[in-house]
Amino acid sequence: MVPSWTETLIRSGVDVIGRTRYCIHPENKIKIVGGTKDWNIDLVRSLNPDFILLDREENPKEMYEAWPEKCVITHVEKVTGVSQELSKLAIQFQNASLADLAERWKKLSSPQVIMRELTELPGVLHWIKEPKDEIEHLIYVIWKNPWMAVNRDTFIASVLTHLGFGTKLISFPKKYSEFKMEELPPKTLLLFSSEPYPFLKRQEGLSDFGAASAIVNGEDYSWFGVRSLEFLERNTTPRL
Repeated sequence: MVPSWTETLIRSGVDVIGRTRYCIHPENKIKIVGGTKDWNIDLVRSLNPDFILLDREENPKEMYEAWPEKCVITHVEKVTGVSQELSKLAIQFQNASLADLAERWKKLSSPQVIMRELTELPGVLHWIKEPKDEIEHLIYVIWKNPWMAVNRDTFIASVLTHLGFGTKLISFPKKYSEFKMEELPPKTLLLFSSEPYPFLKRQEGLSDFGAASAIVNGEDYSWFGVRSLEFLERNTTPRL
């Protein structure tokens, strides 16, 4: 029930028999049983799964309570925690490919960061307004109406940190906090994520703000399985 895990399990050869409607990678005909926040429990039961994979950040507690004896729970909050969760899944599913992925994540725990200018930020799909002055603040935007952003205690923030840009991320009071565009500090760069809100498809009004801004690939920054692993491997050098 976690899109990033679904992709990772399929690519590792695990027999996935049900998925959410957001589990779009890789393309497949696996039966859809609901979303990440709700599901058709009768349909899930009819598939007779050996395990149901949930994540504490992704799925509500009520999903676990509906069928606790079948659930495998992960809790991914930072880049440094993915290896441990993958190792747990490798044992649970008796899968060597997941164990290999865990080792690759472990090598990324202390990367040699390749320092870049913000105009070279990895994962940018489209620049709305390129920075003209030095940027002092970053806001990673995940939603509109109301505007919402991530704070420094999120997996996305840890990815930005590993890329060398985490210190510029503005700290909000909650993991996912509302904010007002009219209260942006000077020299701010807005990063509009392609998910969960589809900013790439709905760009109207995004150029109305004075701040520099870009649309980034939300899957690269938030899908904590094999997808963000490959993204970080392309853009950082692990310590040996």
